[in-house]
Amino acid sequence: MPGPSRLHQGGSEFASPITGHNVDLGNKSLTRRDTAQTINHHNYYGHSTAPLEDQRDEQRGEKRKYTDDQGSNPPLETLLKSLRFIQIDARHDNIKKAHAKTCKWILKRAEYLDWLNPNKVDEHHGFLWIKGKPGAGKSTLMKFILGNARRRMKDKFIISFFFNARGEQLEKSTTGMYRSLLLQMLQQLPRLHSVLDPGLVLGIGENHDWSVEALRTLFEQTVEGLGNSSVVMFIDALDECNESDIRAMVSSFKSLGSLSVAEGVSFQVCLASRHYPHITMPKKVELVLEGQEGHEQDIISYLDSELEIGDSKLANEVRSQIKEKASGVFMWAVLVSGILQQKYDQGRIHTLKQTLREIPGDLHELFRDILTRDDANKDELLLCIQWVLFARHPLKPEQLYFAIRSHIECATCKWDRDEIPEDAIGNFILSSSKGLAEVTRVKQDPTVQFIHESVRDFLLKDNGLRVILMEASGNLGAESHDQLKKCCFEYTKFYTTEHGALANDSKEQLVDARGTADDEFPFLKYAVQNVLYHANAAEEGNISQARFLEIFPLGEWIQYNNVFQDKEVRRHTSEASLLYLLAEYNFGSLIEGIQGSQSCFDIEGERYGAPILAAMATGSRLTVWKLLKRETRDEPATSLLHSLCNEYDVEQKRKSRIGRDFKFKPKRSLLYYILHDEDLVVASFAITSSKAYTNIDFRTHRGETAFSVANQQGHDFFATVKLLVDNGADIEVRDLFGRTLLCRAAHRGNAAALAYLLRKGANIEQTDNLGDTPLAHATIHCNKECMKQLISKGANVAVVDISGQTLLFKAAQSLTEYEAKMHLLLAQDVDVQKIDDDGYTALTWSLKKGCATKAIVQVLKEHGNKIDQIDHLGTTPLMLALNCHLSIFKQLIDMGAEIDSVDNKGQSALLRAVKLKAEDQARLLIENGAYTDVFDTLTKRTALSYAVTSRRDDIFYVREGHPVEGLKLAAHRNRLHPGIAEALLIGGAAVDVTDVTGRTPLSYAADNSFPSADFIRLLLDHGADVNRADNSGRTPLFYAASCDDLQAVDCVQLLVDRGAIPGIVDRTGNPALSYAATSAVRALLSSFL
Repeated sequence: MPGPSRLHQGGSEFASPITGHNVDLGNKSLTRRDTAQTINHHNYYGHSTAPLEDQRDEQRGEKRKYTDDQGSNPPLETLLKSLRFIQIDARHDNIKKAHAKTCKWILKRAEYLDWLNPNKVDEHHGFLWIKGKPGAGKSTLMKFILGNARRRMKDKFIISFFFNARGEQLEKSTTGMYRSLLLQMLQQLPRLHSVLDPGLVLGIGENHDWSVEALRTLFEQTVEGLGNSSVVMFIDALDECNESDIRAMVSSFKSLGSLSVAEGVSFQVCLASRHYPHITMPKKVELVLEGQEGHEQDIISYLDSELEIGDSKLANEVRSQIKEKASGVFMWAVLVSGILQQKYDQGRIHTLKQTLREIPGDLHELFRDILTRDDANKDELLLCIQWVLFARHPLKPEQLYFAIRSHIECATCKWDRDEIPEDAIGNFILSSSKGLAEVTRVKQDPTVQFIHESVRDFLLKDNGLRVILMEASGNLGAESHDQLKKCCFEYTKFYTTEHGALANDSKEQLVDARGTADDEFPFLKYAVQNVLYHANAAEEGNISQARFLEIFPLGEWIQYNNVFQDKEVRRHTSEASLLYLLAEYNFGSLIEGIQGSQSCFDIEGERYGAPILAAMATGSRLTVWKLLKRETRDEPATSLLHSLCNEYDVEQKRKSRIGRDFKFKPKRSLLYYILHDEDLVVASFAITSSKAYTNIDFRTHRGETAFSVANQQGHDFFATVKLLVDNGADIEVRDLFGRTLLCRAAHRGNAAALAYLLRKGANIEQTDNLGDTPLAHATIHCNKECMKQLISKGANVAVVDISGQTLLFKAAQSLTEYEAKMHLLLAQDVDVQKIDDDGYTALTWSLKKGCATKAIVQVLKEHGNKIDQIDHLGTTPLMLALNCHLSIFKQLIDMGAEIDSVDNKGQSALLRAVKLKAEDQARLLIENGAYTDVFDTLTKRTALSYAVTSRRDDIFYVREGHPVEGLKLAAHRNRLHPGIAEALLIGGAAVDVTDVTGRTPLSYAADNSFPSADFIRLLLDHGADVNRADNSGRTPLFYAASCDDLQAVDCVQLLVDRGAIPGIVDRTGNPALSYAATSAVRALLSSFL
């Protein structure tokens, strides 16, 4: 939407209707006796024209500013759906509520109160950081503070995120954090949707793959757009996220804190973490839990309530000793109280002190003690710990239950919910893990996790896993994955033996089989989908899977896996090779164990065609490298393939260009897709390999060649060209548009590629389907130096395309160095007056396309381009300049352009300007004496009749996206100010002249999308006939009555007040009343009859 009209800047704002023949100029009045020369430089349109002298062209290539009405952002609900994820509140919900007598102390701590004190924000920039040992109770405290904030801080917007290292990927990453925080911000403050950068959210869907960089930027924009709103944010367990990601997040938060203080925005953040890793944040309030009197009292309160061993002297001594030995670690106190409670319940009160003395004071040592206290159900314990540690994703309680039972009992064990209720499963897991794992307390899809992240730390970082995996000697993780692979493999075998293969011959059978399996055998889906995952992880740890791959029942696995794939595109044919499947699922470590001569370049009947394309599509560079490495097994040491394999960069961070959503089409070659992915090493490998069967001169069904595919991408164009040409590609091959490789190189402005191709003998004058030579492409799209390079090699500068346009036309359309290019061509004596097949010169063409600048106009004028040259339609440069910046329009007038010339339709520049609602240009023409009573020869409509309507009755084509300000027609107004119509009348425009339909300007003013009483009053004041009927017998009153705008009533009333006769009927015998569009107009007209 355009900004405020210049009509309301300075001088008269024309706020009231125009009366009589006087127009308020701010400093004088204008009457009919004044001439056009008298009007010059007065504010009769609301401002002076003098500033036009200082207007300059906007810089070409300048980025257009975003405005709210462009509608670039997706709907808010779509954005919110893309940010949501299932586990978004899982960690918060799983934290036990603080005991009734605990945590309240923090609300009175000086650190907490300083954080809330707005007078101290310069000291801490809105940050409070709570730190404590593992298991100290930080998360419980954070949940308490968050709940208190939501109850007490009603004037603030509260948002939060609790990291969870035991959860899904989004629960333990800043990507998940930013998604959650953005979702909460936009839900609570929907207005922030308008401040988001459209470039970051344009085109997103519900399943958008967000990058952390985009999310961070969007979050920063929401904070910067808070204005007077206040936000308080709580982030728990920073130590449970990747350290580098947390450092980036804290850096961003620090910047936001500084900006918020500077801008007076209320932005407060409460963080909680362990003491390590240490991240410097000078401006903050820090609160350390250890040694806090209130925190120590929380442990006492917990023991008083939960350790039910009576109130004897012994009991109180035990509680006191627990508190001292806990050293502020709440988790230790909780576990020990459970152990002592069991002793007390067994009647062993006399052993409480002894047991407490034997329990290690260190939390990790306590875990060791719990795991080794007895050997009961040791196999269950080991398997339970391994599953919770190394499962691909957290298992549901029923999945873990049957995974353990099936391995112990060597059977699948059908789930009968009457015999095995969910609470029994929870108790089994608690028992099997010796209390170190639990079912999460979430309503939707609960999973099994360790009771605290310190359990995982003990098992993996403190070598605690070896305590229970006594026989292990090597890589404990790999051995565990090998064990879990066996569990999955055996479970599937047991199922097949006991129940037969899953039927999936039809869609109905597939749905039934999936439902039955999920309901009765909840571990089967995981076992099928992850047996190869665990095998791959074991292979990574140097536990050979060669024998396993030999006996792996591929056909049966494909059948089972298809059952559990909801989307058909993810299912495989029965002929899919193991190599292809390993490539698609990114199990690269298993690839070397595949025997046989199959090549990764062999095309199969699967979604991605070849194994190499499957690995590229799913974005695993390691798997791609493993495939290439396997290809070199039988190659001699001197083979180039070894060097290419070593050259491949496994660590390169890049997204696949072909992406997961692509589907291989046989009509396109293997090399087409490899080039499309922009990986030159793989392309070179495929071309060099005897197994790839690549046709370097392929042409797709759409006419695409290897060169045209490479040209579409953003990689090193010269390197791709050299690779293809050096390997025998046809240098003169033409694409669907007839462009040769030299044309593409010129188009891209790649000097190295141009030089190389010219050395190779490329045809410098070969034209494409539009008659453009390489030099023409260089002129339009690249820089002057590439033009010089081609000209120096003999390129013809006088060439014209199939439309008869010279290179000067191309230079005028260029977005870069257009003036320098023109001088270069003019120095080569290119004909400046040459017209194309439509009668355009380079000047008029640039004006028509809206790409002219003052510099272009000046250069072409100085070299002989006529300022009044007309095209085949009689259009002058001045008329075409309506597509351009106002300053160019004025430049042509100052150069002496004829302002009253008319085209073949009888239209002058003024008539066109009025039709387009180009107010500034119309004003400029009137000021320069343009004839005002002009009309077109086709409809006989005058400029005045167009000036009083809000319709745009003529359209000029303007090239989309051109950077000159004021270029697009959208920049013109939808209606003109009444002052334009007044000026036309003063200049001599006839008020009652009719067009071919018999309609007058007053008839058009009344028949308006947005009828205005101002226009009607203006015309009546200048003598318009209020009852003048058109060829249909309809007066202006008929048209006013037919409008459904709110102003229609005022217009009807004005016409009647000024003499309109309501009872007149048209040629069909109907009065104006029968055309009334609204009940209000109908009632008004009825009152006159």
